[in-house]
Amino acid sequence: MSKSVYRIIGLMSGTSLDGLDIAYCLFNKTEKGWKYKITKADTYKYPEAWSRKLSTIHLANASAFALANTEYGYFLAEKIKQFIARNKITDVDFIASHGHTIFHQPEKNFTFQLGSGAAIAGRTGITTISDFRSTDVALGGQGAPLVPIGDAMLFSEFDYCLNLGGIANISFDKKGKRVAYDICPVNLVLNHLAQTRGKKFDNEGKLARSGSLNKNLFEKLNSLDFYKLKGAKSLGREWVEEKFLCELNKFSISVPDKLNTVCEHIAFQISKQTEKKKNKMMITGGGAYNTYLAERIKAYTSAEIIIPDKQIIEYKEALIFAFLGLLRFEQKNNTLASVTGAKTDSIGGAIYLGERATQ
Repeated sequence: MSKSVYRIIGLMSGTSLDGLDIAYCLFNKTEKGWKYKITKADTYKYPEAWSRKLSTIHLANASAFALANTEYGYFLAEKIKQFIARNKITDVDFIASHGHTIFHQPEKNFTFQLGSGAAIAGRTGITTISDFRSTDVALGGQGAPLVPIGDAMLFSEFDYCLNLGGIANISFDKKGKRVAYDICPVNLVLNHLAQTRGKKFDNEGKLARSGSLNKNLFEKLNSLDFYKLKGAKSLGREWVEEKFLCELNKFSISVPDKLNTVCEHIAFQISKQTEKKKNKMMITGGGAYNTYLAERIKAYTSAEIIIPDKQIIEYKEALIFAFLGLLRFEQKNNTLASVTGAKTDSIGGAIYLGERATQ
Protein backbone atom coordinates (compact mmCIF):
# COMPACT_ATOMS: atom_id res chain seq x y z
CA MET A 1 0.00 0.00 0.00
CA SER A 2 1.41 3.35 -1.08
CA LYS A 3 2.19 5.97 1.56
CA SER A 4 3.26 9.60 1.43
CA VAL A 5 5.78 9.24 4.29
CA TYR A 6 8.21 6.37 4.94
CA ARG A 7 10.72 5.79 7.72
CA ILE A 8 13.27 3.25 6.55
CA ILE A 9 16.56 1.88 7.83
CA GLY A 10 19.05 1.39 5.00
CA LEU A 11 22.16 -0.82 5.29
CA MET A 12 25.25 -0.83 3.11
CA SER A 13 28.48 -2.81 3.35
CA GLY A 14 30.99 -1.96 0.65
CA THR A 15 33.61 -4.16 -0.97
CA SER A 16 36.43 -2.26 0.74
CA LEU A 17 35.23 -3.50 4.18
CA ASP A 18 35.36 -0.02 5.70
CA GLY A 19 32.43 -0.97 7.92
CA LEU A 20 28.67 -1.36 8.04
CA ASP A 21 26.75 1.83 7.26
CA ILE A 22 23.29 2.17 8.80
CA ALA A 23 21.05 5.15 8.02
CA TYR A 24 17.58 5.97 9.33
CA CYS A 25 15.93 7.81 6.46
CA LEU A 26 12.74 9.82 6.17
CA PHE A 27 11.08 10.06 2.75
CA ASN A 28 8.26 12.50 1.93
CA LYS A 29 6.27 12.37 -1.28
CA THR A 30 5.73 15.79 -2.88
CA GLU A 31 4.32 17.02 -6.18
CA LYS A 32 7.88 17.19 -7.51
CA GLY A 33 8.87 13.72 -6.33
CA TRP A 34 10.43 12.18 -3.25
CA LYS A 35 12.36 14.29 -0.75
CA TYR A 36 14.75 12.66 1.69
CA LYS A 37 16.35 13.31 5.03
CA ILE A 38 18.95 11.19 6.78
CA THR A 39 17.75 11.52 10.36
CA LYS A 40 20.36 9.33 12.04
CA ALA A 41 23.38 7.47 10.68
CA ASP A 42 26.25 5.44 12.09
CA THR A 43 29.10 3.29 10.80
CA TYR A 44 29.98 0.11 12.68
CA LYS A 45 33.54 -1.03 12.13
CA TYR A 46 33.86 -4.76 11.60
CA PRO A 47 35.45 -6.83 14.34
CA GLU A 48 38.64 -8.47 13.08
CA ALA A 49 36.91 -11.87 12.95
CA TRP A 50 34.20 -10.55 10.60
CA SER A 51 36.67 -8.63 8.44
CA ARG A 52 38.63 -11.84 8.00
CA LYS A 53 35.53 -13.95 7.34
CA LEU A 54 34.02 -11.55 4.80
CA SER A 55 37.29 -11.37 2.89
CA THR A 56 37.79 -15.17 2.78
CA ILE A 57 34.29 -16.72 2.85
CA HIS A 58 34.30 -17.12 -0.95
CA LEU A 59 36.84 -19.91 -0.38
CA ALA A 60 34.61 -21.84 2.07
CA ASN A 61 32.67 -25.04 1.40
CA ALA A 62 28.92 -24.92 0.81
CA SER A 63 27.77 -25.64 4.36
CA ALA A 64 30.17 -23.09 5.89
CA PHE A 65 29.04 -20.53 3.36
CA ALA A 66 25.34 -21.14 4.05
CA LEU A 67 25.99 -20.88 7.80
CA ALA A 68 27.90 -17.61 7.32
CA ASN A 69 24.96 -16.19 5.37
CA THR A 70 22.69 -16.74 8.38
CA GLU A 71 25.27 -15.69 10.97
CA TYR A 72 26.01 -12.48 9.10
CA GLY A 73 22.26 -11.81 8.95
CA TYR A 74 22.15 -12.18 12.73
CA PHE A 75 25.17 -9.88 13.05
CA LEU A 76 23.38 -7.24 10.95
CA ALA A 77 20.25 -7.63 13.05
CA GLU A 78 22.18 -7.05 16.29
CA LYS A 79 23.78 -3.91 14.87
CA ILE A 80 20.37 -2.64 13.75
CA LYS A 81 18.95 -3.21 17.23
CA GLN A 82 21.92 -1.35 18.75
CA PHE A 83 21.39 1.48 16.26
CA ILE A 84 17.67 1.71 17.07
CA ALA A 85 18.30 1.71 20.83
CA ARG A 86 21.18 4.21 20.65
CA ASN A 87 19.17 6.66 18.57
CA LYS A 88 15.86 6.08 20.39
CA ILE A 89 14.07 5.20 17.15
CA THR A 90 10.46 4.16 17.65
CA ASP A 91 8.98 4.00 14.16
CA VAL A 92 10.43 1.90 11.31
CA ASP A 93 8.41 0.85 8.27
CA PHE A 94 11.04 -1.65 7.13
CA ILE A 95 14.73 -2.39 6.71
CA ALA A 96 16.44 -2.35 3.30
CA SER A 97 19.72 -4.28 3.35
CA HIS A 98 22.22 -4.48 0.52
CA GLY A 99 24.24 -7.24 2.22
CA HIS A 100 27.92 -7.79 1.51
CA THR A 101 28.87 -8.84 -2.02
CA ILE A 102 30.83 -12.09 -2.01
CA PHE A 103 30.35 -13.27 -5.60
CA HIS A 104 29.55 -11.07 -8.57
CA GLN A 105 29.78 -12.91 -11.87
CA PRO A 106 26.86 -11.73 -14.05
CA GLU A 107 28.50 -13.30 -17.11
CA LYS A 108 27.78 -16.63 -15.38
CA ASN A 109 24.31 -15.43 -14.36
CA PHE A 110 24.89 -15.14 -10.65
CA THR A 111 25.63 -12.65 -7.91
CA PHE A 112 25.45 -13.10 -4.15
CA GLN A 113 25.22 -10.64 -1.31
CA LEU A 114 25.80 -12.27 2.08
CA GLY A 115 23.34 -11.51 4.90
CA SER A 116 20.07 -13.44 5.15
CA GLY A 117 17.07 -11.13 4.99
CA ALA A 118 15.05 -13.77 6.85
CA ALA A 119 17.60 -13.72 9.69
CA ILE A 120 17.40 -9.93 9.91
CA ALA A 121 13.59 -9.92 9.94
CA GLY A 122 13.47 -12.76 12.45
CA ARG A 123 15.87 -11.18 14.92
CA THR A 124 14.59 -7.59 14.63
CA GLY A 125 10.89 -8.28 14.12
CA ILE A 126 10.95 -5.69 11.32
CA THR A 127 10.05 -6.45 7.71
CA THR A 128 13.27 -6.65 5.69
CA ILE A 129 13.96 -6.24 1.99
CA SER A 130 17.20 -7.74 0.66
CA ASP A 131 18.75 -9.42 -2.41
CA PHE A 132 18.26 -6.43 -4.70
CA ARG A 133 20.47 -7.67 -7.55
CA SER A 134 19.38 -11.20 -8.46
CA THR A 135 16.28 -10.37 -10.51
CA ASP A 136 18.22 -8.08 -12.81
CA VAL A 137 20.92 -10.73 -13.34
CA ALA A 138 18.20 -13.29 -14.13
CA LEU A 139 16.97 -10.85 -16.80
CA GLY A 140 20.41 -10.78 -18.39
CA GLY A 141 21.64 -7.65 -16.63
CA GLN A 142 24.80 -6.89 -14.72
CA GLY A 143 22.90 -6.52 -11.43
CA ALA A 144 24.94 -3.35 -10.95
CA PRO A 145 25.12 -0.53 -10.39
CA LEU A 146 21.76 -0.11 -8.65
CA VAL A 147 22.27 3.34 -7.17
CA PRO A 148 21.59 5.32 -10.41
CA ILE A 149 17.81 5.36 -10.07
CA GLY A 150 18.34 6.99 -6.67
CA ASP A 151 20.80 9.43 -8.23
CA ALA A 152 18.20 10.37 -10.85
CA MET A 153 15.31 10.75 -8.42
CA LEU A 154 17.07 12.21 -5.36
CA PHE A 155 20.16 14.03 -6.74
CA SER A 156 18.97 15.35 -10.10
CA GLU A 157 20.77 18.70 -9.61
CA PHE A 158 24.11 17.06 -10.48
CA ASP A 159 25.20 16.17 -14.03
CA TYR A 160 27.39 13.32 -12.79
CA CYS A 161 27.21 11.28 -9.59
CA LEU A 162 30.57 9.62 -8.96
CA ASN A 163 31.03 7.18 -6.11
CA LEU A 164 34.55 6.29 -4.99
CA GLY A 165 34.12 3.16 -2.92
CA GLY A 166 35.87 -0.16 -3.29
CA ILE A 167 35.09 0.35 -6.97
CA ALA A 168 34.35 3.64 -8.75
CA ASN A 169 31.00 3.94 -10.47
CA ILE A 170 29.38 6.84 -12.29
CA SER A 171 25.80 7.76 -13.11
CA PHE A 172 24.43 10.40 -15.51
CA ASP A 173 21.70 11.14 -18.07
CA LYS A 174 22.47 10.52 -21.72
CA LYS A 175 19.96 11.28 -24.45
CA GLY A 176 17.09 11.14 -22.00
CA LYS A 177 18.11 7.88 -20.34
CA ARG A 178 20.00 7.17 -17.16
CA VAL A 179 23.25 5.36 -17.79
CA ALA A 180 25.73 4.11 -15.23
CA TYR A 181 28.54 1.61 -14.91
CA ASP A 182 31.58 0.69 -12.90
CA ILE A 183 34.74 2.49 -13.99
CA CYS A 184 37.71 0.98 -12.15
CA PRO A 185 38.81 -0.25 -8.74
CA VAL A 186 39.56 2.39 -6.10
CA ASN A 187 39.70 1.55 -2.40
CA LEU A 188 39.88 -2.19 -3.01
CA VAL A 189 43.35 -1.58 -4.43
CA LEU A 190 44.43 1.55 -2.54
CA ASN A 191 43.58 -0.01 0.85
CA HIS A 192 45.29 -3.27 -0.14
CA LEU A 193 48.50 -1.40 -0.98
CA ALA A 194 48.36 0.72 2.18
CA GLN A 195 47.90 -2.42 4.28
CA THR A 196 51.20 -3.79 2.98
CA ARG A 197 52.74 -0.80 4.77
CA GLY A 198 50.87 -1.52 8.01
CA LYS A 199 48.17 1.11 7.44
CA LYS A 200 44.42 0.45 7.09
CA PHE A 201 44.22 3.02 4.31
CA ASP A 202 46.26 5.80 2.74
CA ASN A 203 45.07 8.77 4.82
CA GLU A 204 44.41 11.76 2.51
CA GLY A 205 46.56 10.02 -0.11
CA LYS A 206 49.78 11.03 1.66
CA LEU A 207 51.64 7.86 0.67
CA ALA A 208 50.50 8.25 -2.94
CA ARG A 209 51.61 11.89 -2.95
CA SER A 210 55.09 10.85 -1.78
CA GLY A 211 55.48 8.41 -4.68
CA SER A 212 56.21 8.87 -8.37
CA LEU A 213 54.32 7.90 -11.49
CA ASN A 214 55.53 4.73 -13.20
CA LYS A 215 54.58 5.25 -16.83
CA ASN A 216 54.97 1.59 -17.81
CA LEU A 217 52.59 0.45 -15.06
CA PHE A 218 50.21 3.30 -15.90
CA GLU A 219 50.05 2.14 -19.53
CA LYS A 220 49.66 -1.52 -18.56
CA LEU A 221 46.71 -0.80 -16.26
CA ASN A 222 45.02 1.37 -18.87
CA SER A 223 45.33 -1.42 -21.44
CA LEU A 224 43.37 -3.98 -19.40
CA ASP A 225 40.53 -5.48 -21.45
CA PHE A 226 37.76 -4.23 -19.16
CA TYR A 227 38.42 -0.66 -20.26
CA LYS A 228 37.68 -1.57 -23.87
CA LEU A 229 34.17 -2.80 -23.08
CA LYS A 230 31.22 -0.64 -24.12
CA GLY A 231 27.75 -0.39 -22.59
CA ALA A 232 26.65 -1.90 -19.28
CA LYS A 233 29.59 -3.30 -17.32
CA SER A 234 30.44 -3.99 -13.71
CA LEU A 235 33.40 -5.09 -11.63
CA GLY A 236 33.77 -7.47 -8.72
CA ARG A 237 36.45 -8.65 -6.32
CA GLU A 238 37.27 -11.53 -8.67
CA TRP A 239 38.38 -9.27 -11.55
CA VAL A 240 40.38 -7.04 -9.23
CA GLU A 241 42.31 -10.00 -7.84
CA GLU A 242 42.76 -11.92 -11.09
CA LYS A 243 43.51 -9.04 -13.45
CA PHE A 244 44.34 -5.74 -11.73
CA LEU A 245 46.39 -6.94 -8.76
CA CYS A 246 48.06 -9.56 -10.94
CA GLU A 247 49.33 -6.80 -13.25
CA LEU A 248 50.32 -4.64 -10.28
CA ASN A 249 52.34 -7.46 -8.72
CA LYS A 250 54.49 -7.77 -11.83
CA PHE A 251 56.16 -4.46 -10.99
CA SER A 252 58.93 -4.39 -8.39
CA ILE A 253 58.50 -0.76 -7.42
CA SER A 254 57.81 0.91 -4.07
CA VAL A 255 54.33 0.98 -2.53
CA PRO A 256 54.18 4.81 -2.73
CA ASP A 257 55.01 4.59 -6.45
CA LYS A 258 52.26 2.00 -6.95
CA LEU A 259 49.77 4.14 -5.03
CA ASN A 260 50.73 7.22 -7.03
CA THR A 261 50.36 5.36 -10.32
CA VAL A 262 47.02 3.77 -9.36
CA CYS A 263 45.65 7.19 -8.35
CA GLU A 264 46.73 8.55 -11.72
CA HIS A 265 45.07 5.59 -13.41
CA ILE A 266 41.81 6.15 -11.50
CA ALA A 267 41.74 9.86 -12.38
CA PHE A 268 42.50 9.13 -16.03
CA GLN A 269 39.77 6.49 -16.33
CA ILE A 270 37.22 8.79 -14.68
CA SER A 271 38.11 11.61 -17.09
CA LYS A 272 37.32 9.32 -20.03
CA GLN A 273 33.72 9.04 -18.85
CA THR A 274 32.98 12.77 -18.62
CA GLU A 275 32.30 15.28 -21.38
CA LYS A 276 34.86 17.96 -22.06
CA LYS A 277 32.68 20.79 -20.82
CA LYS A 278 31.66 22.43 -17.57
CA ASN A 279 29.39 20.15 -15.60
CA LYS A 280 28.65 19.49 -11.96
CA MET A 281 30.05 16.24 -10.61
CA MET A 282 29.26 15.13 -7.07
CA ILE A 283 31.80 12.79 -5.48
CA THR A 284 30.81 10.51 -2.61
CA GLY A 285 32.22 7.40 -0.95
CA GLY A 286 35.35 6.92 1.14
CA GLY A 287 37.57 7.98 -1.76
CA ALA A 288 36.19 11.52 -1.47
CA TYR A 289 38.45 11.91 1.58
CA ASN A 290 41.55 11.06 -0.46
CA THR A 291 42.81 14.60 -1.04
CA TYR A 292 45.53 13.57 -3.47
CA LEU A 293 43.13 11.49 -5.58
CA ALA A 294 40.62 14.37 -5.70
CA GLU A 295 43.41 16.67 -6.93
CA ARG A 296 44.32 14.26 -9.71
CA ILE A 297 40.68 13.92 -10.78
CA LYS A 298 40.40 17.73 -10.93
CA ALA A 299 43.56 17.84 -13.05
CA TYR A 300 42.01 15.55 -15.67
CA THR A 301 38.45 16.85 -15.95
CA SER A 302 36.82 20.20 -16.64
CA ALA A 303 33.79 19.30 -14.52
CA GLU A 304 33.09 21.28 -11.36
CA ILE A 305 33.91 18.86 -8.53
CA ILE A 306 31.45 19.04 -5.65
CA ILE A 307 32.17 17.11 -2.46
CA PRO A 308 29.01 17.24 -0.31
CA ASP A 309 28.70 17.18 3.46
CA LYS A 310 30.10 14.27 5.43
CA GLN A 311 26.71 12.62 5.90
CA ILE A 312 26.06 12.30 2.16
CA ILE A 313 29.67 11.25 1.44
CA GLU A 314 29.46 8.40 3.91
CA TYR A 315 25.81 7.37 3.82
CA LYS A 316 24.55 8.08 0.30
CA GLU A 317 24.51 4.40 -0.65
CA ALA A 318 22.70 3.38 2.56
CA LEU A 319 20.20 6.16 1.81
CA ILE A 320 19.65 4.98 -1.73
CA PHE A 321 19.20 1.35 -0.74
CA ALA A 322 16.55 2.55 1.68
CA PHE A 323 14.97 4.30 -1.31
CA LEU A 324 15.25 1.16 -3.47
CA GLY A 325 13.40 -0.62 -0.69
CA LEU A 326 10.69 2.04 -0.82
CA LEU A 327 10.25 1.50 -4.57
CA ARG A 328 10.20 -2.28 -4.06
CA PHE A 329 7.56 -1.92 -1.33
CA GLU A 330 5.44 0.20 -3.68
CA GLN A 331 5.98 -2.35 -6.48
CA LYS A 332 7.65 0.18 -8.73
CA ASN A 333 10.71 -0.36 -10.87
CA ASN A 334 13.93 0.13 -8.90
CA THR A 335 16.41 -1.28 -11.42
CA LEU A 336 17.04 0.33 -14.81
CA ALA A 337 17.78 -1.76 -17.89
CA SER A 338 19.47 1.29 -19.46
CA VAL A 339 22.06 0.95 -16.69
CA THR A 340 22.44 -2.80 -16.26
CA GLY A 341 21.84 -4.07 -19.80
CA ALA A 342 18.94 -6.32 -18.73
CA LYS A 343 16.00 -7.17 -21.01
CA THR A 344 13.73 -4.81 -19.13
CA ASP A 345 13.47 -2.55 -16.09
CA SER A 346 12.56 -4.57 -13.01
CA ILE A 347 11.51 -4.57 -9.37
CA GLY A 348 14.35 -6.10 -7.36
CA GLY A 349 14.35 -7.27 -3.77
CA ALA A 350 12.99 -10.12 -1.67
CA ILE A 351 10.63 -9.19 1.18
CA TYR A 352 10.76 -11.03 4.51
CA LEU A 353 7.90 -10.10 6.83
CA GLY A 354 8.74 -9.30 10.44
CA GLU A 355 6.49 -9.90 13.40
CA ARG A 356 5.53 -6.23 13.33
CA ALA A 357 4.14 -6.55 9.80
CA THR A 358 0.64 -7.27 11.07
CA GLN A 359 0.56 -4.47 13.62
